[in-house]
Amino acid sequence: MKFLKNIRVALSLLFFLPILLFFLDFTGKLPTHLHQLLSIQWIPALLSLNLVVIGLLLVLSLLFGRVYCSSICPLGILQDVISWKSRFFKKKSKKFRFKYSKPQNILRYSILAITIIAFIFGSSYFVLLLDPYSNFGRIVSQLFRPFVIWGNNGLVHILGKIGNYSLYEVEQVGFVPIAFGISLFFFILVAVLSWFRGRLYCNTICPVGTALGLLSKVSLFHITIDESTCNSCGVCQKHCKSECIDSTAKKVDDSRCVSCFDCIGTCKKNGIKYVYRYKKEAIQPIENKINNGRRTFLLASGAALTTIAFAKTGKLVGKNDSMLSRKPIMPPGAFDIKHFNDHCTGCQLCVTKCPMQVLKPAALQYGITGITQPHLVFSTHVFCSYDCTICSTVCPTGALRKLPIEEKKLIQIGVANFRKDLCVVYKEEKDCGACSEHCPTQAVHMIPYKNGLTIPQVTEDICIGCGACESICPARPYQAIYVEGNTTQIRAKKPAEAKKFDKKIDTFGF
Repeated sequence: MKFLKNIRVALSLLFFLPILLFFLDFTGKLPTHLHQLLSIQWIPALLSLNLVVIGLLLVLSLLFGRVYCSSICPLGILQDVISWKSRFFKKKSKKFRFKYSKPQNILRYSILAITIIAFIFGSSYFVLLLDPYSNFGRIVSQLFRPFVIWGNNGLVHILGKIGNYSLYEVEQVGFVPIAFGISLFFFILVAVLSWFRGRLYCNTICPVGTALGLLSKVSLFHITIDESTCNSCGVCQKHCKSECIDSTAKKVDDSRCVSCFDCIGTCKKNGIKYVYRYKKEAIQPIENKINNGRRTFLLASGAALTTIAFAKTGKLVGKNDSMLSRKPIMPPGAFDIKHFNDHCTGCQLCVTKCPMQVLKPAALQYGITGITQPHLVFSTHVFCSYDCTICSTVCPTGALRKLPIEEKKLIQIGVANFRKDLCVVYKEEKDCGACSEHCPTQAVHMIPYKNGLTIPQVTEDICIGCGACESICPARPYQAIYVEGNTTQIRAKKPAEAKKFDKKIDTFGF
């Protein structure tokens, strides 16, 4: 059975490396369809109501236990990598080896219950904060990716000195102190717990791991100790990163076992086996286990189904648009702010994949429960491209509906607002028209003003809020035209054929 560990390692790498590289990729060269791997995650599947993936993950859990935690979840695999690296130091000191520890049931089941109850009553705050996939995405996006970009930029300068210009410099964008702080906190927490205690984070804090632990109690296959061959040497216990093997009592805590099969590979007596749960049990013990398992299964299934049932009906609490004077601009395909905040876990995938780099993790734009969720921030030459749908394509949670390009061109994510008193035409009496020239729908157009000048005007019903006008406006320190986000994204009217602008402009005045 030692081959099981090799299979687990191979599957883990098959999932982990593409996901890691997809988040790190700042060139946009990796194929976009790699986002399908991110849909095979528990929380994204539940939030998007992907019944095929939900069914597949349920079947895997009921058959083989917590294989999701060991081979599919990227944060779980990251913990294994950190734990594996710690072994090189633990060999010098026996006190750092793993040992059996009692489960922290009160803590872990309390976290699971709070997360589910809060979500049922309309707050996705704990889901956003504790989802293992999303935490991995934030850690890679906010911590690892900047180092990769800095390394690339350093290499650009080195190669440039010898006349090699095969690489190009990339600007660091998307730094938000709150998002960075949350990512750093969870990385330190996960790293420290993994280094010293293996999968303690998985088995104590992560609500997904706790829920799957309930299912693993009734899985058809599980790790068990053969009492007839085990001599209680404790080797398996020292190598169990879940700290769930009690070699003295010859018991394995199924709820915490992540089916990594490390124990099988280290046992010299073939005393650890991965077997069918009910194969050699007496009739009465089988009945007792089935009854206990049925109760556990119903509890776990009820929690999952309740979460699914309320996924699209829960009401949000804690959202307060008055916290900021300007309403946040949600990415295209977000429907409305309640749907978006309910389903987005702030994984940062759309932020990292946006080719225009217009998406940024939110601070308090959506309120405290929407921290790290993406919103559009326009700046010089940065706006939402008229024919780009990448953010809605890669979103794994259903927070953004996948949009065909033609439909995306008519989605109104916000409306441009013109402030005449800040416009260079009004203040300096100079020709401009940059906002009109950049508007893809001609919602911003020029009308006669005075002394032969023209000034911008906004036709709101054909404006899509792309921010092209705001990004190009030369007025400083505040632009004369800006986009106010819609709380409900609507369909804009199709623009008529743009009228020709015949006025000759000698200078833009900036």
